[in-house]
Amino acid sequence: MGRKEDEVLELIRRNPYMSQQEMAERLKISRPSLANMISSLIREGKVLGRAYMLPEKGTVICIGGANVDRKFLLSEPLQMGTSNPVSATKSAGGVARNIAENLGRLGHEVKLLSVVGRDNDWQTIEEGSAAFMSLELTETLRELPTGSYTAVLDTDGEMMFAMADMEICDLLTPEHLSRYESVLLSAALIVIDLNCPAETVSFVQQLAESREIPLAVIAVSAPKMDRLGATLRGITWFVCNMDEAESYIGEPIKTDEQWRHAVWEFVDLGARNVAITAGERGVMAGNIQSVQHFPALPIEEMTDVTGAGDAFSSALLHGYLNTFAFPDVVKAGLTNAIKTLESPLTVRTELTAAGLKNEMEELQ
Repeated sequence: MGRKEDEVLELIRRNPYMSQQEMAERLKISRPSLANMISSLIREGKVLGRAYMLPEKGTVICIGGANVDRKFLLSEPLQMGTSNPVSATKSAGGVARNIAENLGRLGHEVKLLSVVGRDNDWQTIEEGSAAFMSLELTETLRELPTGSYTAVLDTDGEMMFAMADMEICDLLTPEHLSRYESVLLSAALIVIDLNCPAETVSFVQQLAESREIPLAVIAVSAPKMDRLGATLRGITWFVCNMDEAESYIGEPIKTDEQWRHAVWEFVDLGARNVAITAGERGVMAGNIQSVQHFPALPIEEMTDVTGAGDAFSSALLHGYLNTFAFPDVVKAGLTNAIKTLESPLTVRTELTAAGLKNEMEELQ
């Protein structure tokens, strides 16, 4: 690339909305020459259309749920039909948002693409998220309230049941995402959770496949597995738990052989890498080369299950982005999940890339 091209990129970097005429005058070249130069830079992927957006190398775009988590930890065993004493907490949550925060704490540049209401819950999300991700792609809307997730946990911190109001995510349509297509095309990795409508998941899959952009699809619940299409082509990583896998394939998964076969089914449908988690039984993960079982890591004391699945997905993707060997990619996920289970927080505040590396070494 020549000196003039460098000068063009510097002008665009300073002001992406500068007209070609003004740019040509600054550079003392003809406007047609400048137009040819910009066209060449666009073809090379150094500039992304109008406004002349520069590719954001290394940026992860997380698409999906951003909500407020409300957790009620029972002080005593649940008694139906009466009031039960609990300790209550409120924090920023949502699968896509949680993954974005984990990745941000691990040192990645992250942007959250979501929709939220113009309400106090959005303020909670903003306050808990802004330090770890860009929120410029998250739009506030008047039509619906910010999504919410409410969980009731037993005295040991295990989830008894949960309720999620994520209707606002239905507004994450292909038309909405197409407004940010240039940003998606520049991503090092796109992560989408299945809070998004089925047609949106399909739209992102097709975009990722056609432009060879790594894509991770993260399941959120068994009822929402119908948002995953019949083909998984274009998906670099697919992560779900055993209940979600059973819901999609329509068969029970009881034995290790059935578990292994479920991974193969997802791979056969087009996913390049698949991980199916099963709590204390560990993870079954693989690709077209092989499928293997990874035992769960030892846990000192479980405090709260909320966020453990998102922690697994996040650290797994951190390993993938840092070109870890396949077993270490999965072990990174398992390590972060265990440490999150031991924490009362949905995303643990001590998480760093160096810290995760040390924890992986300690738990081997």
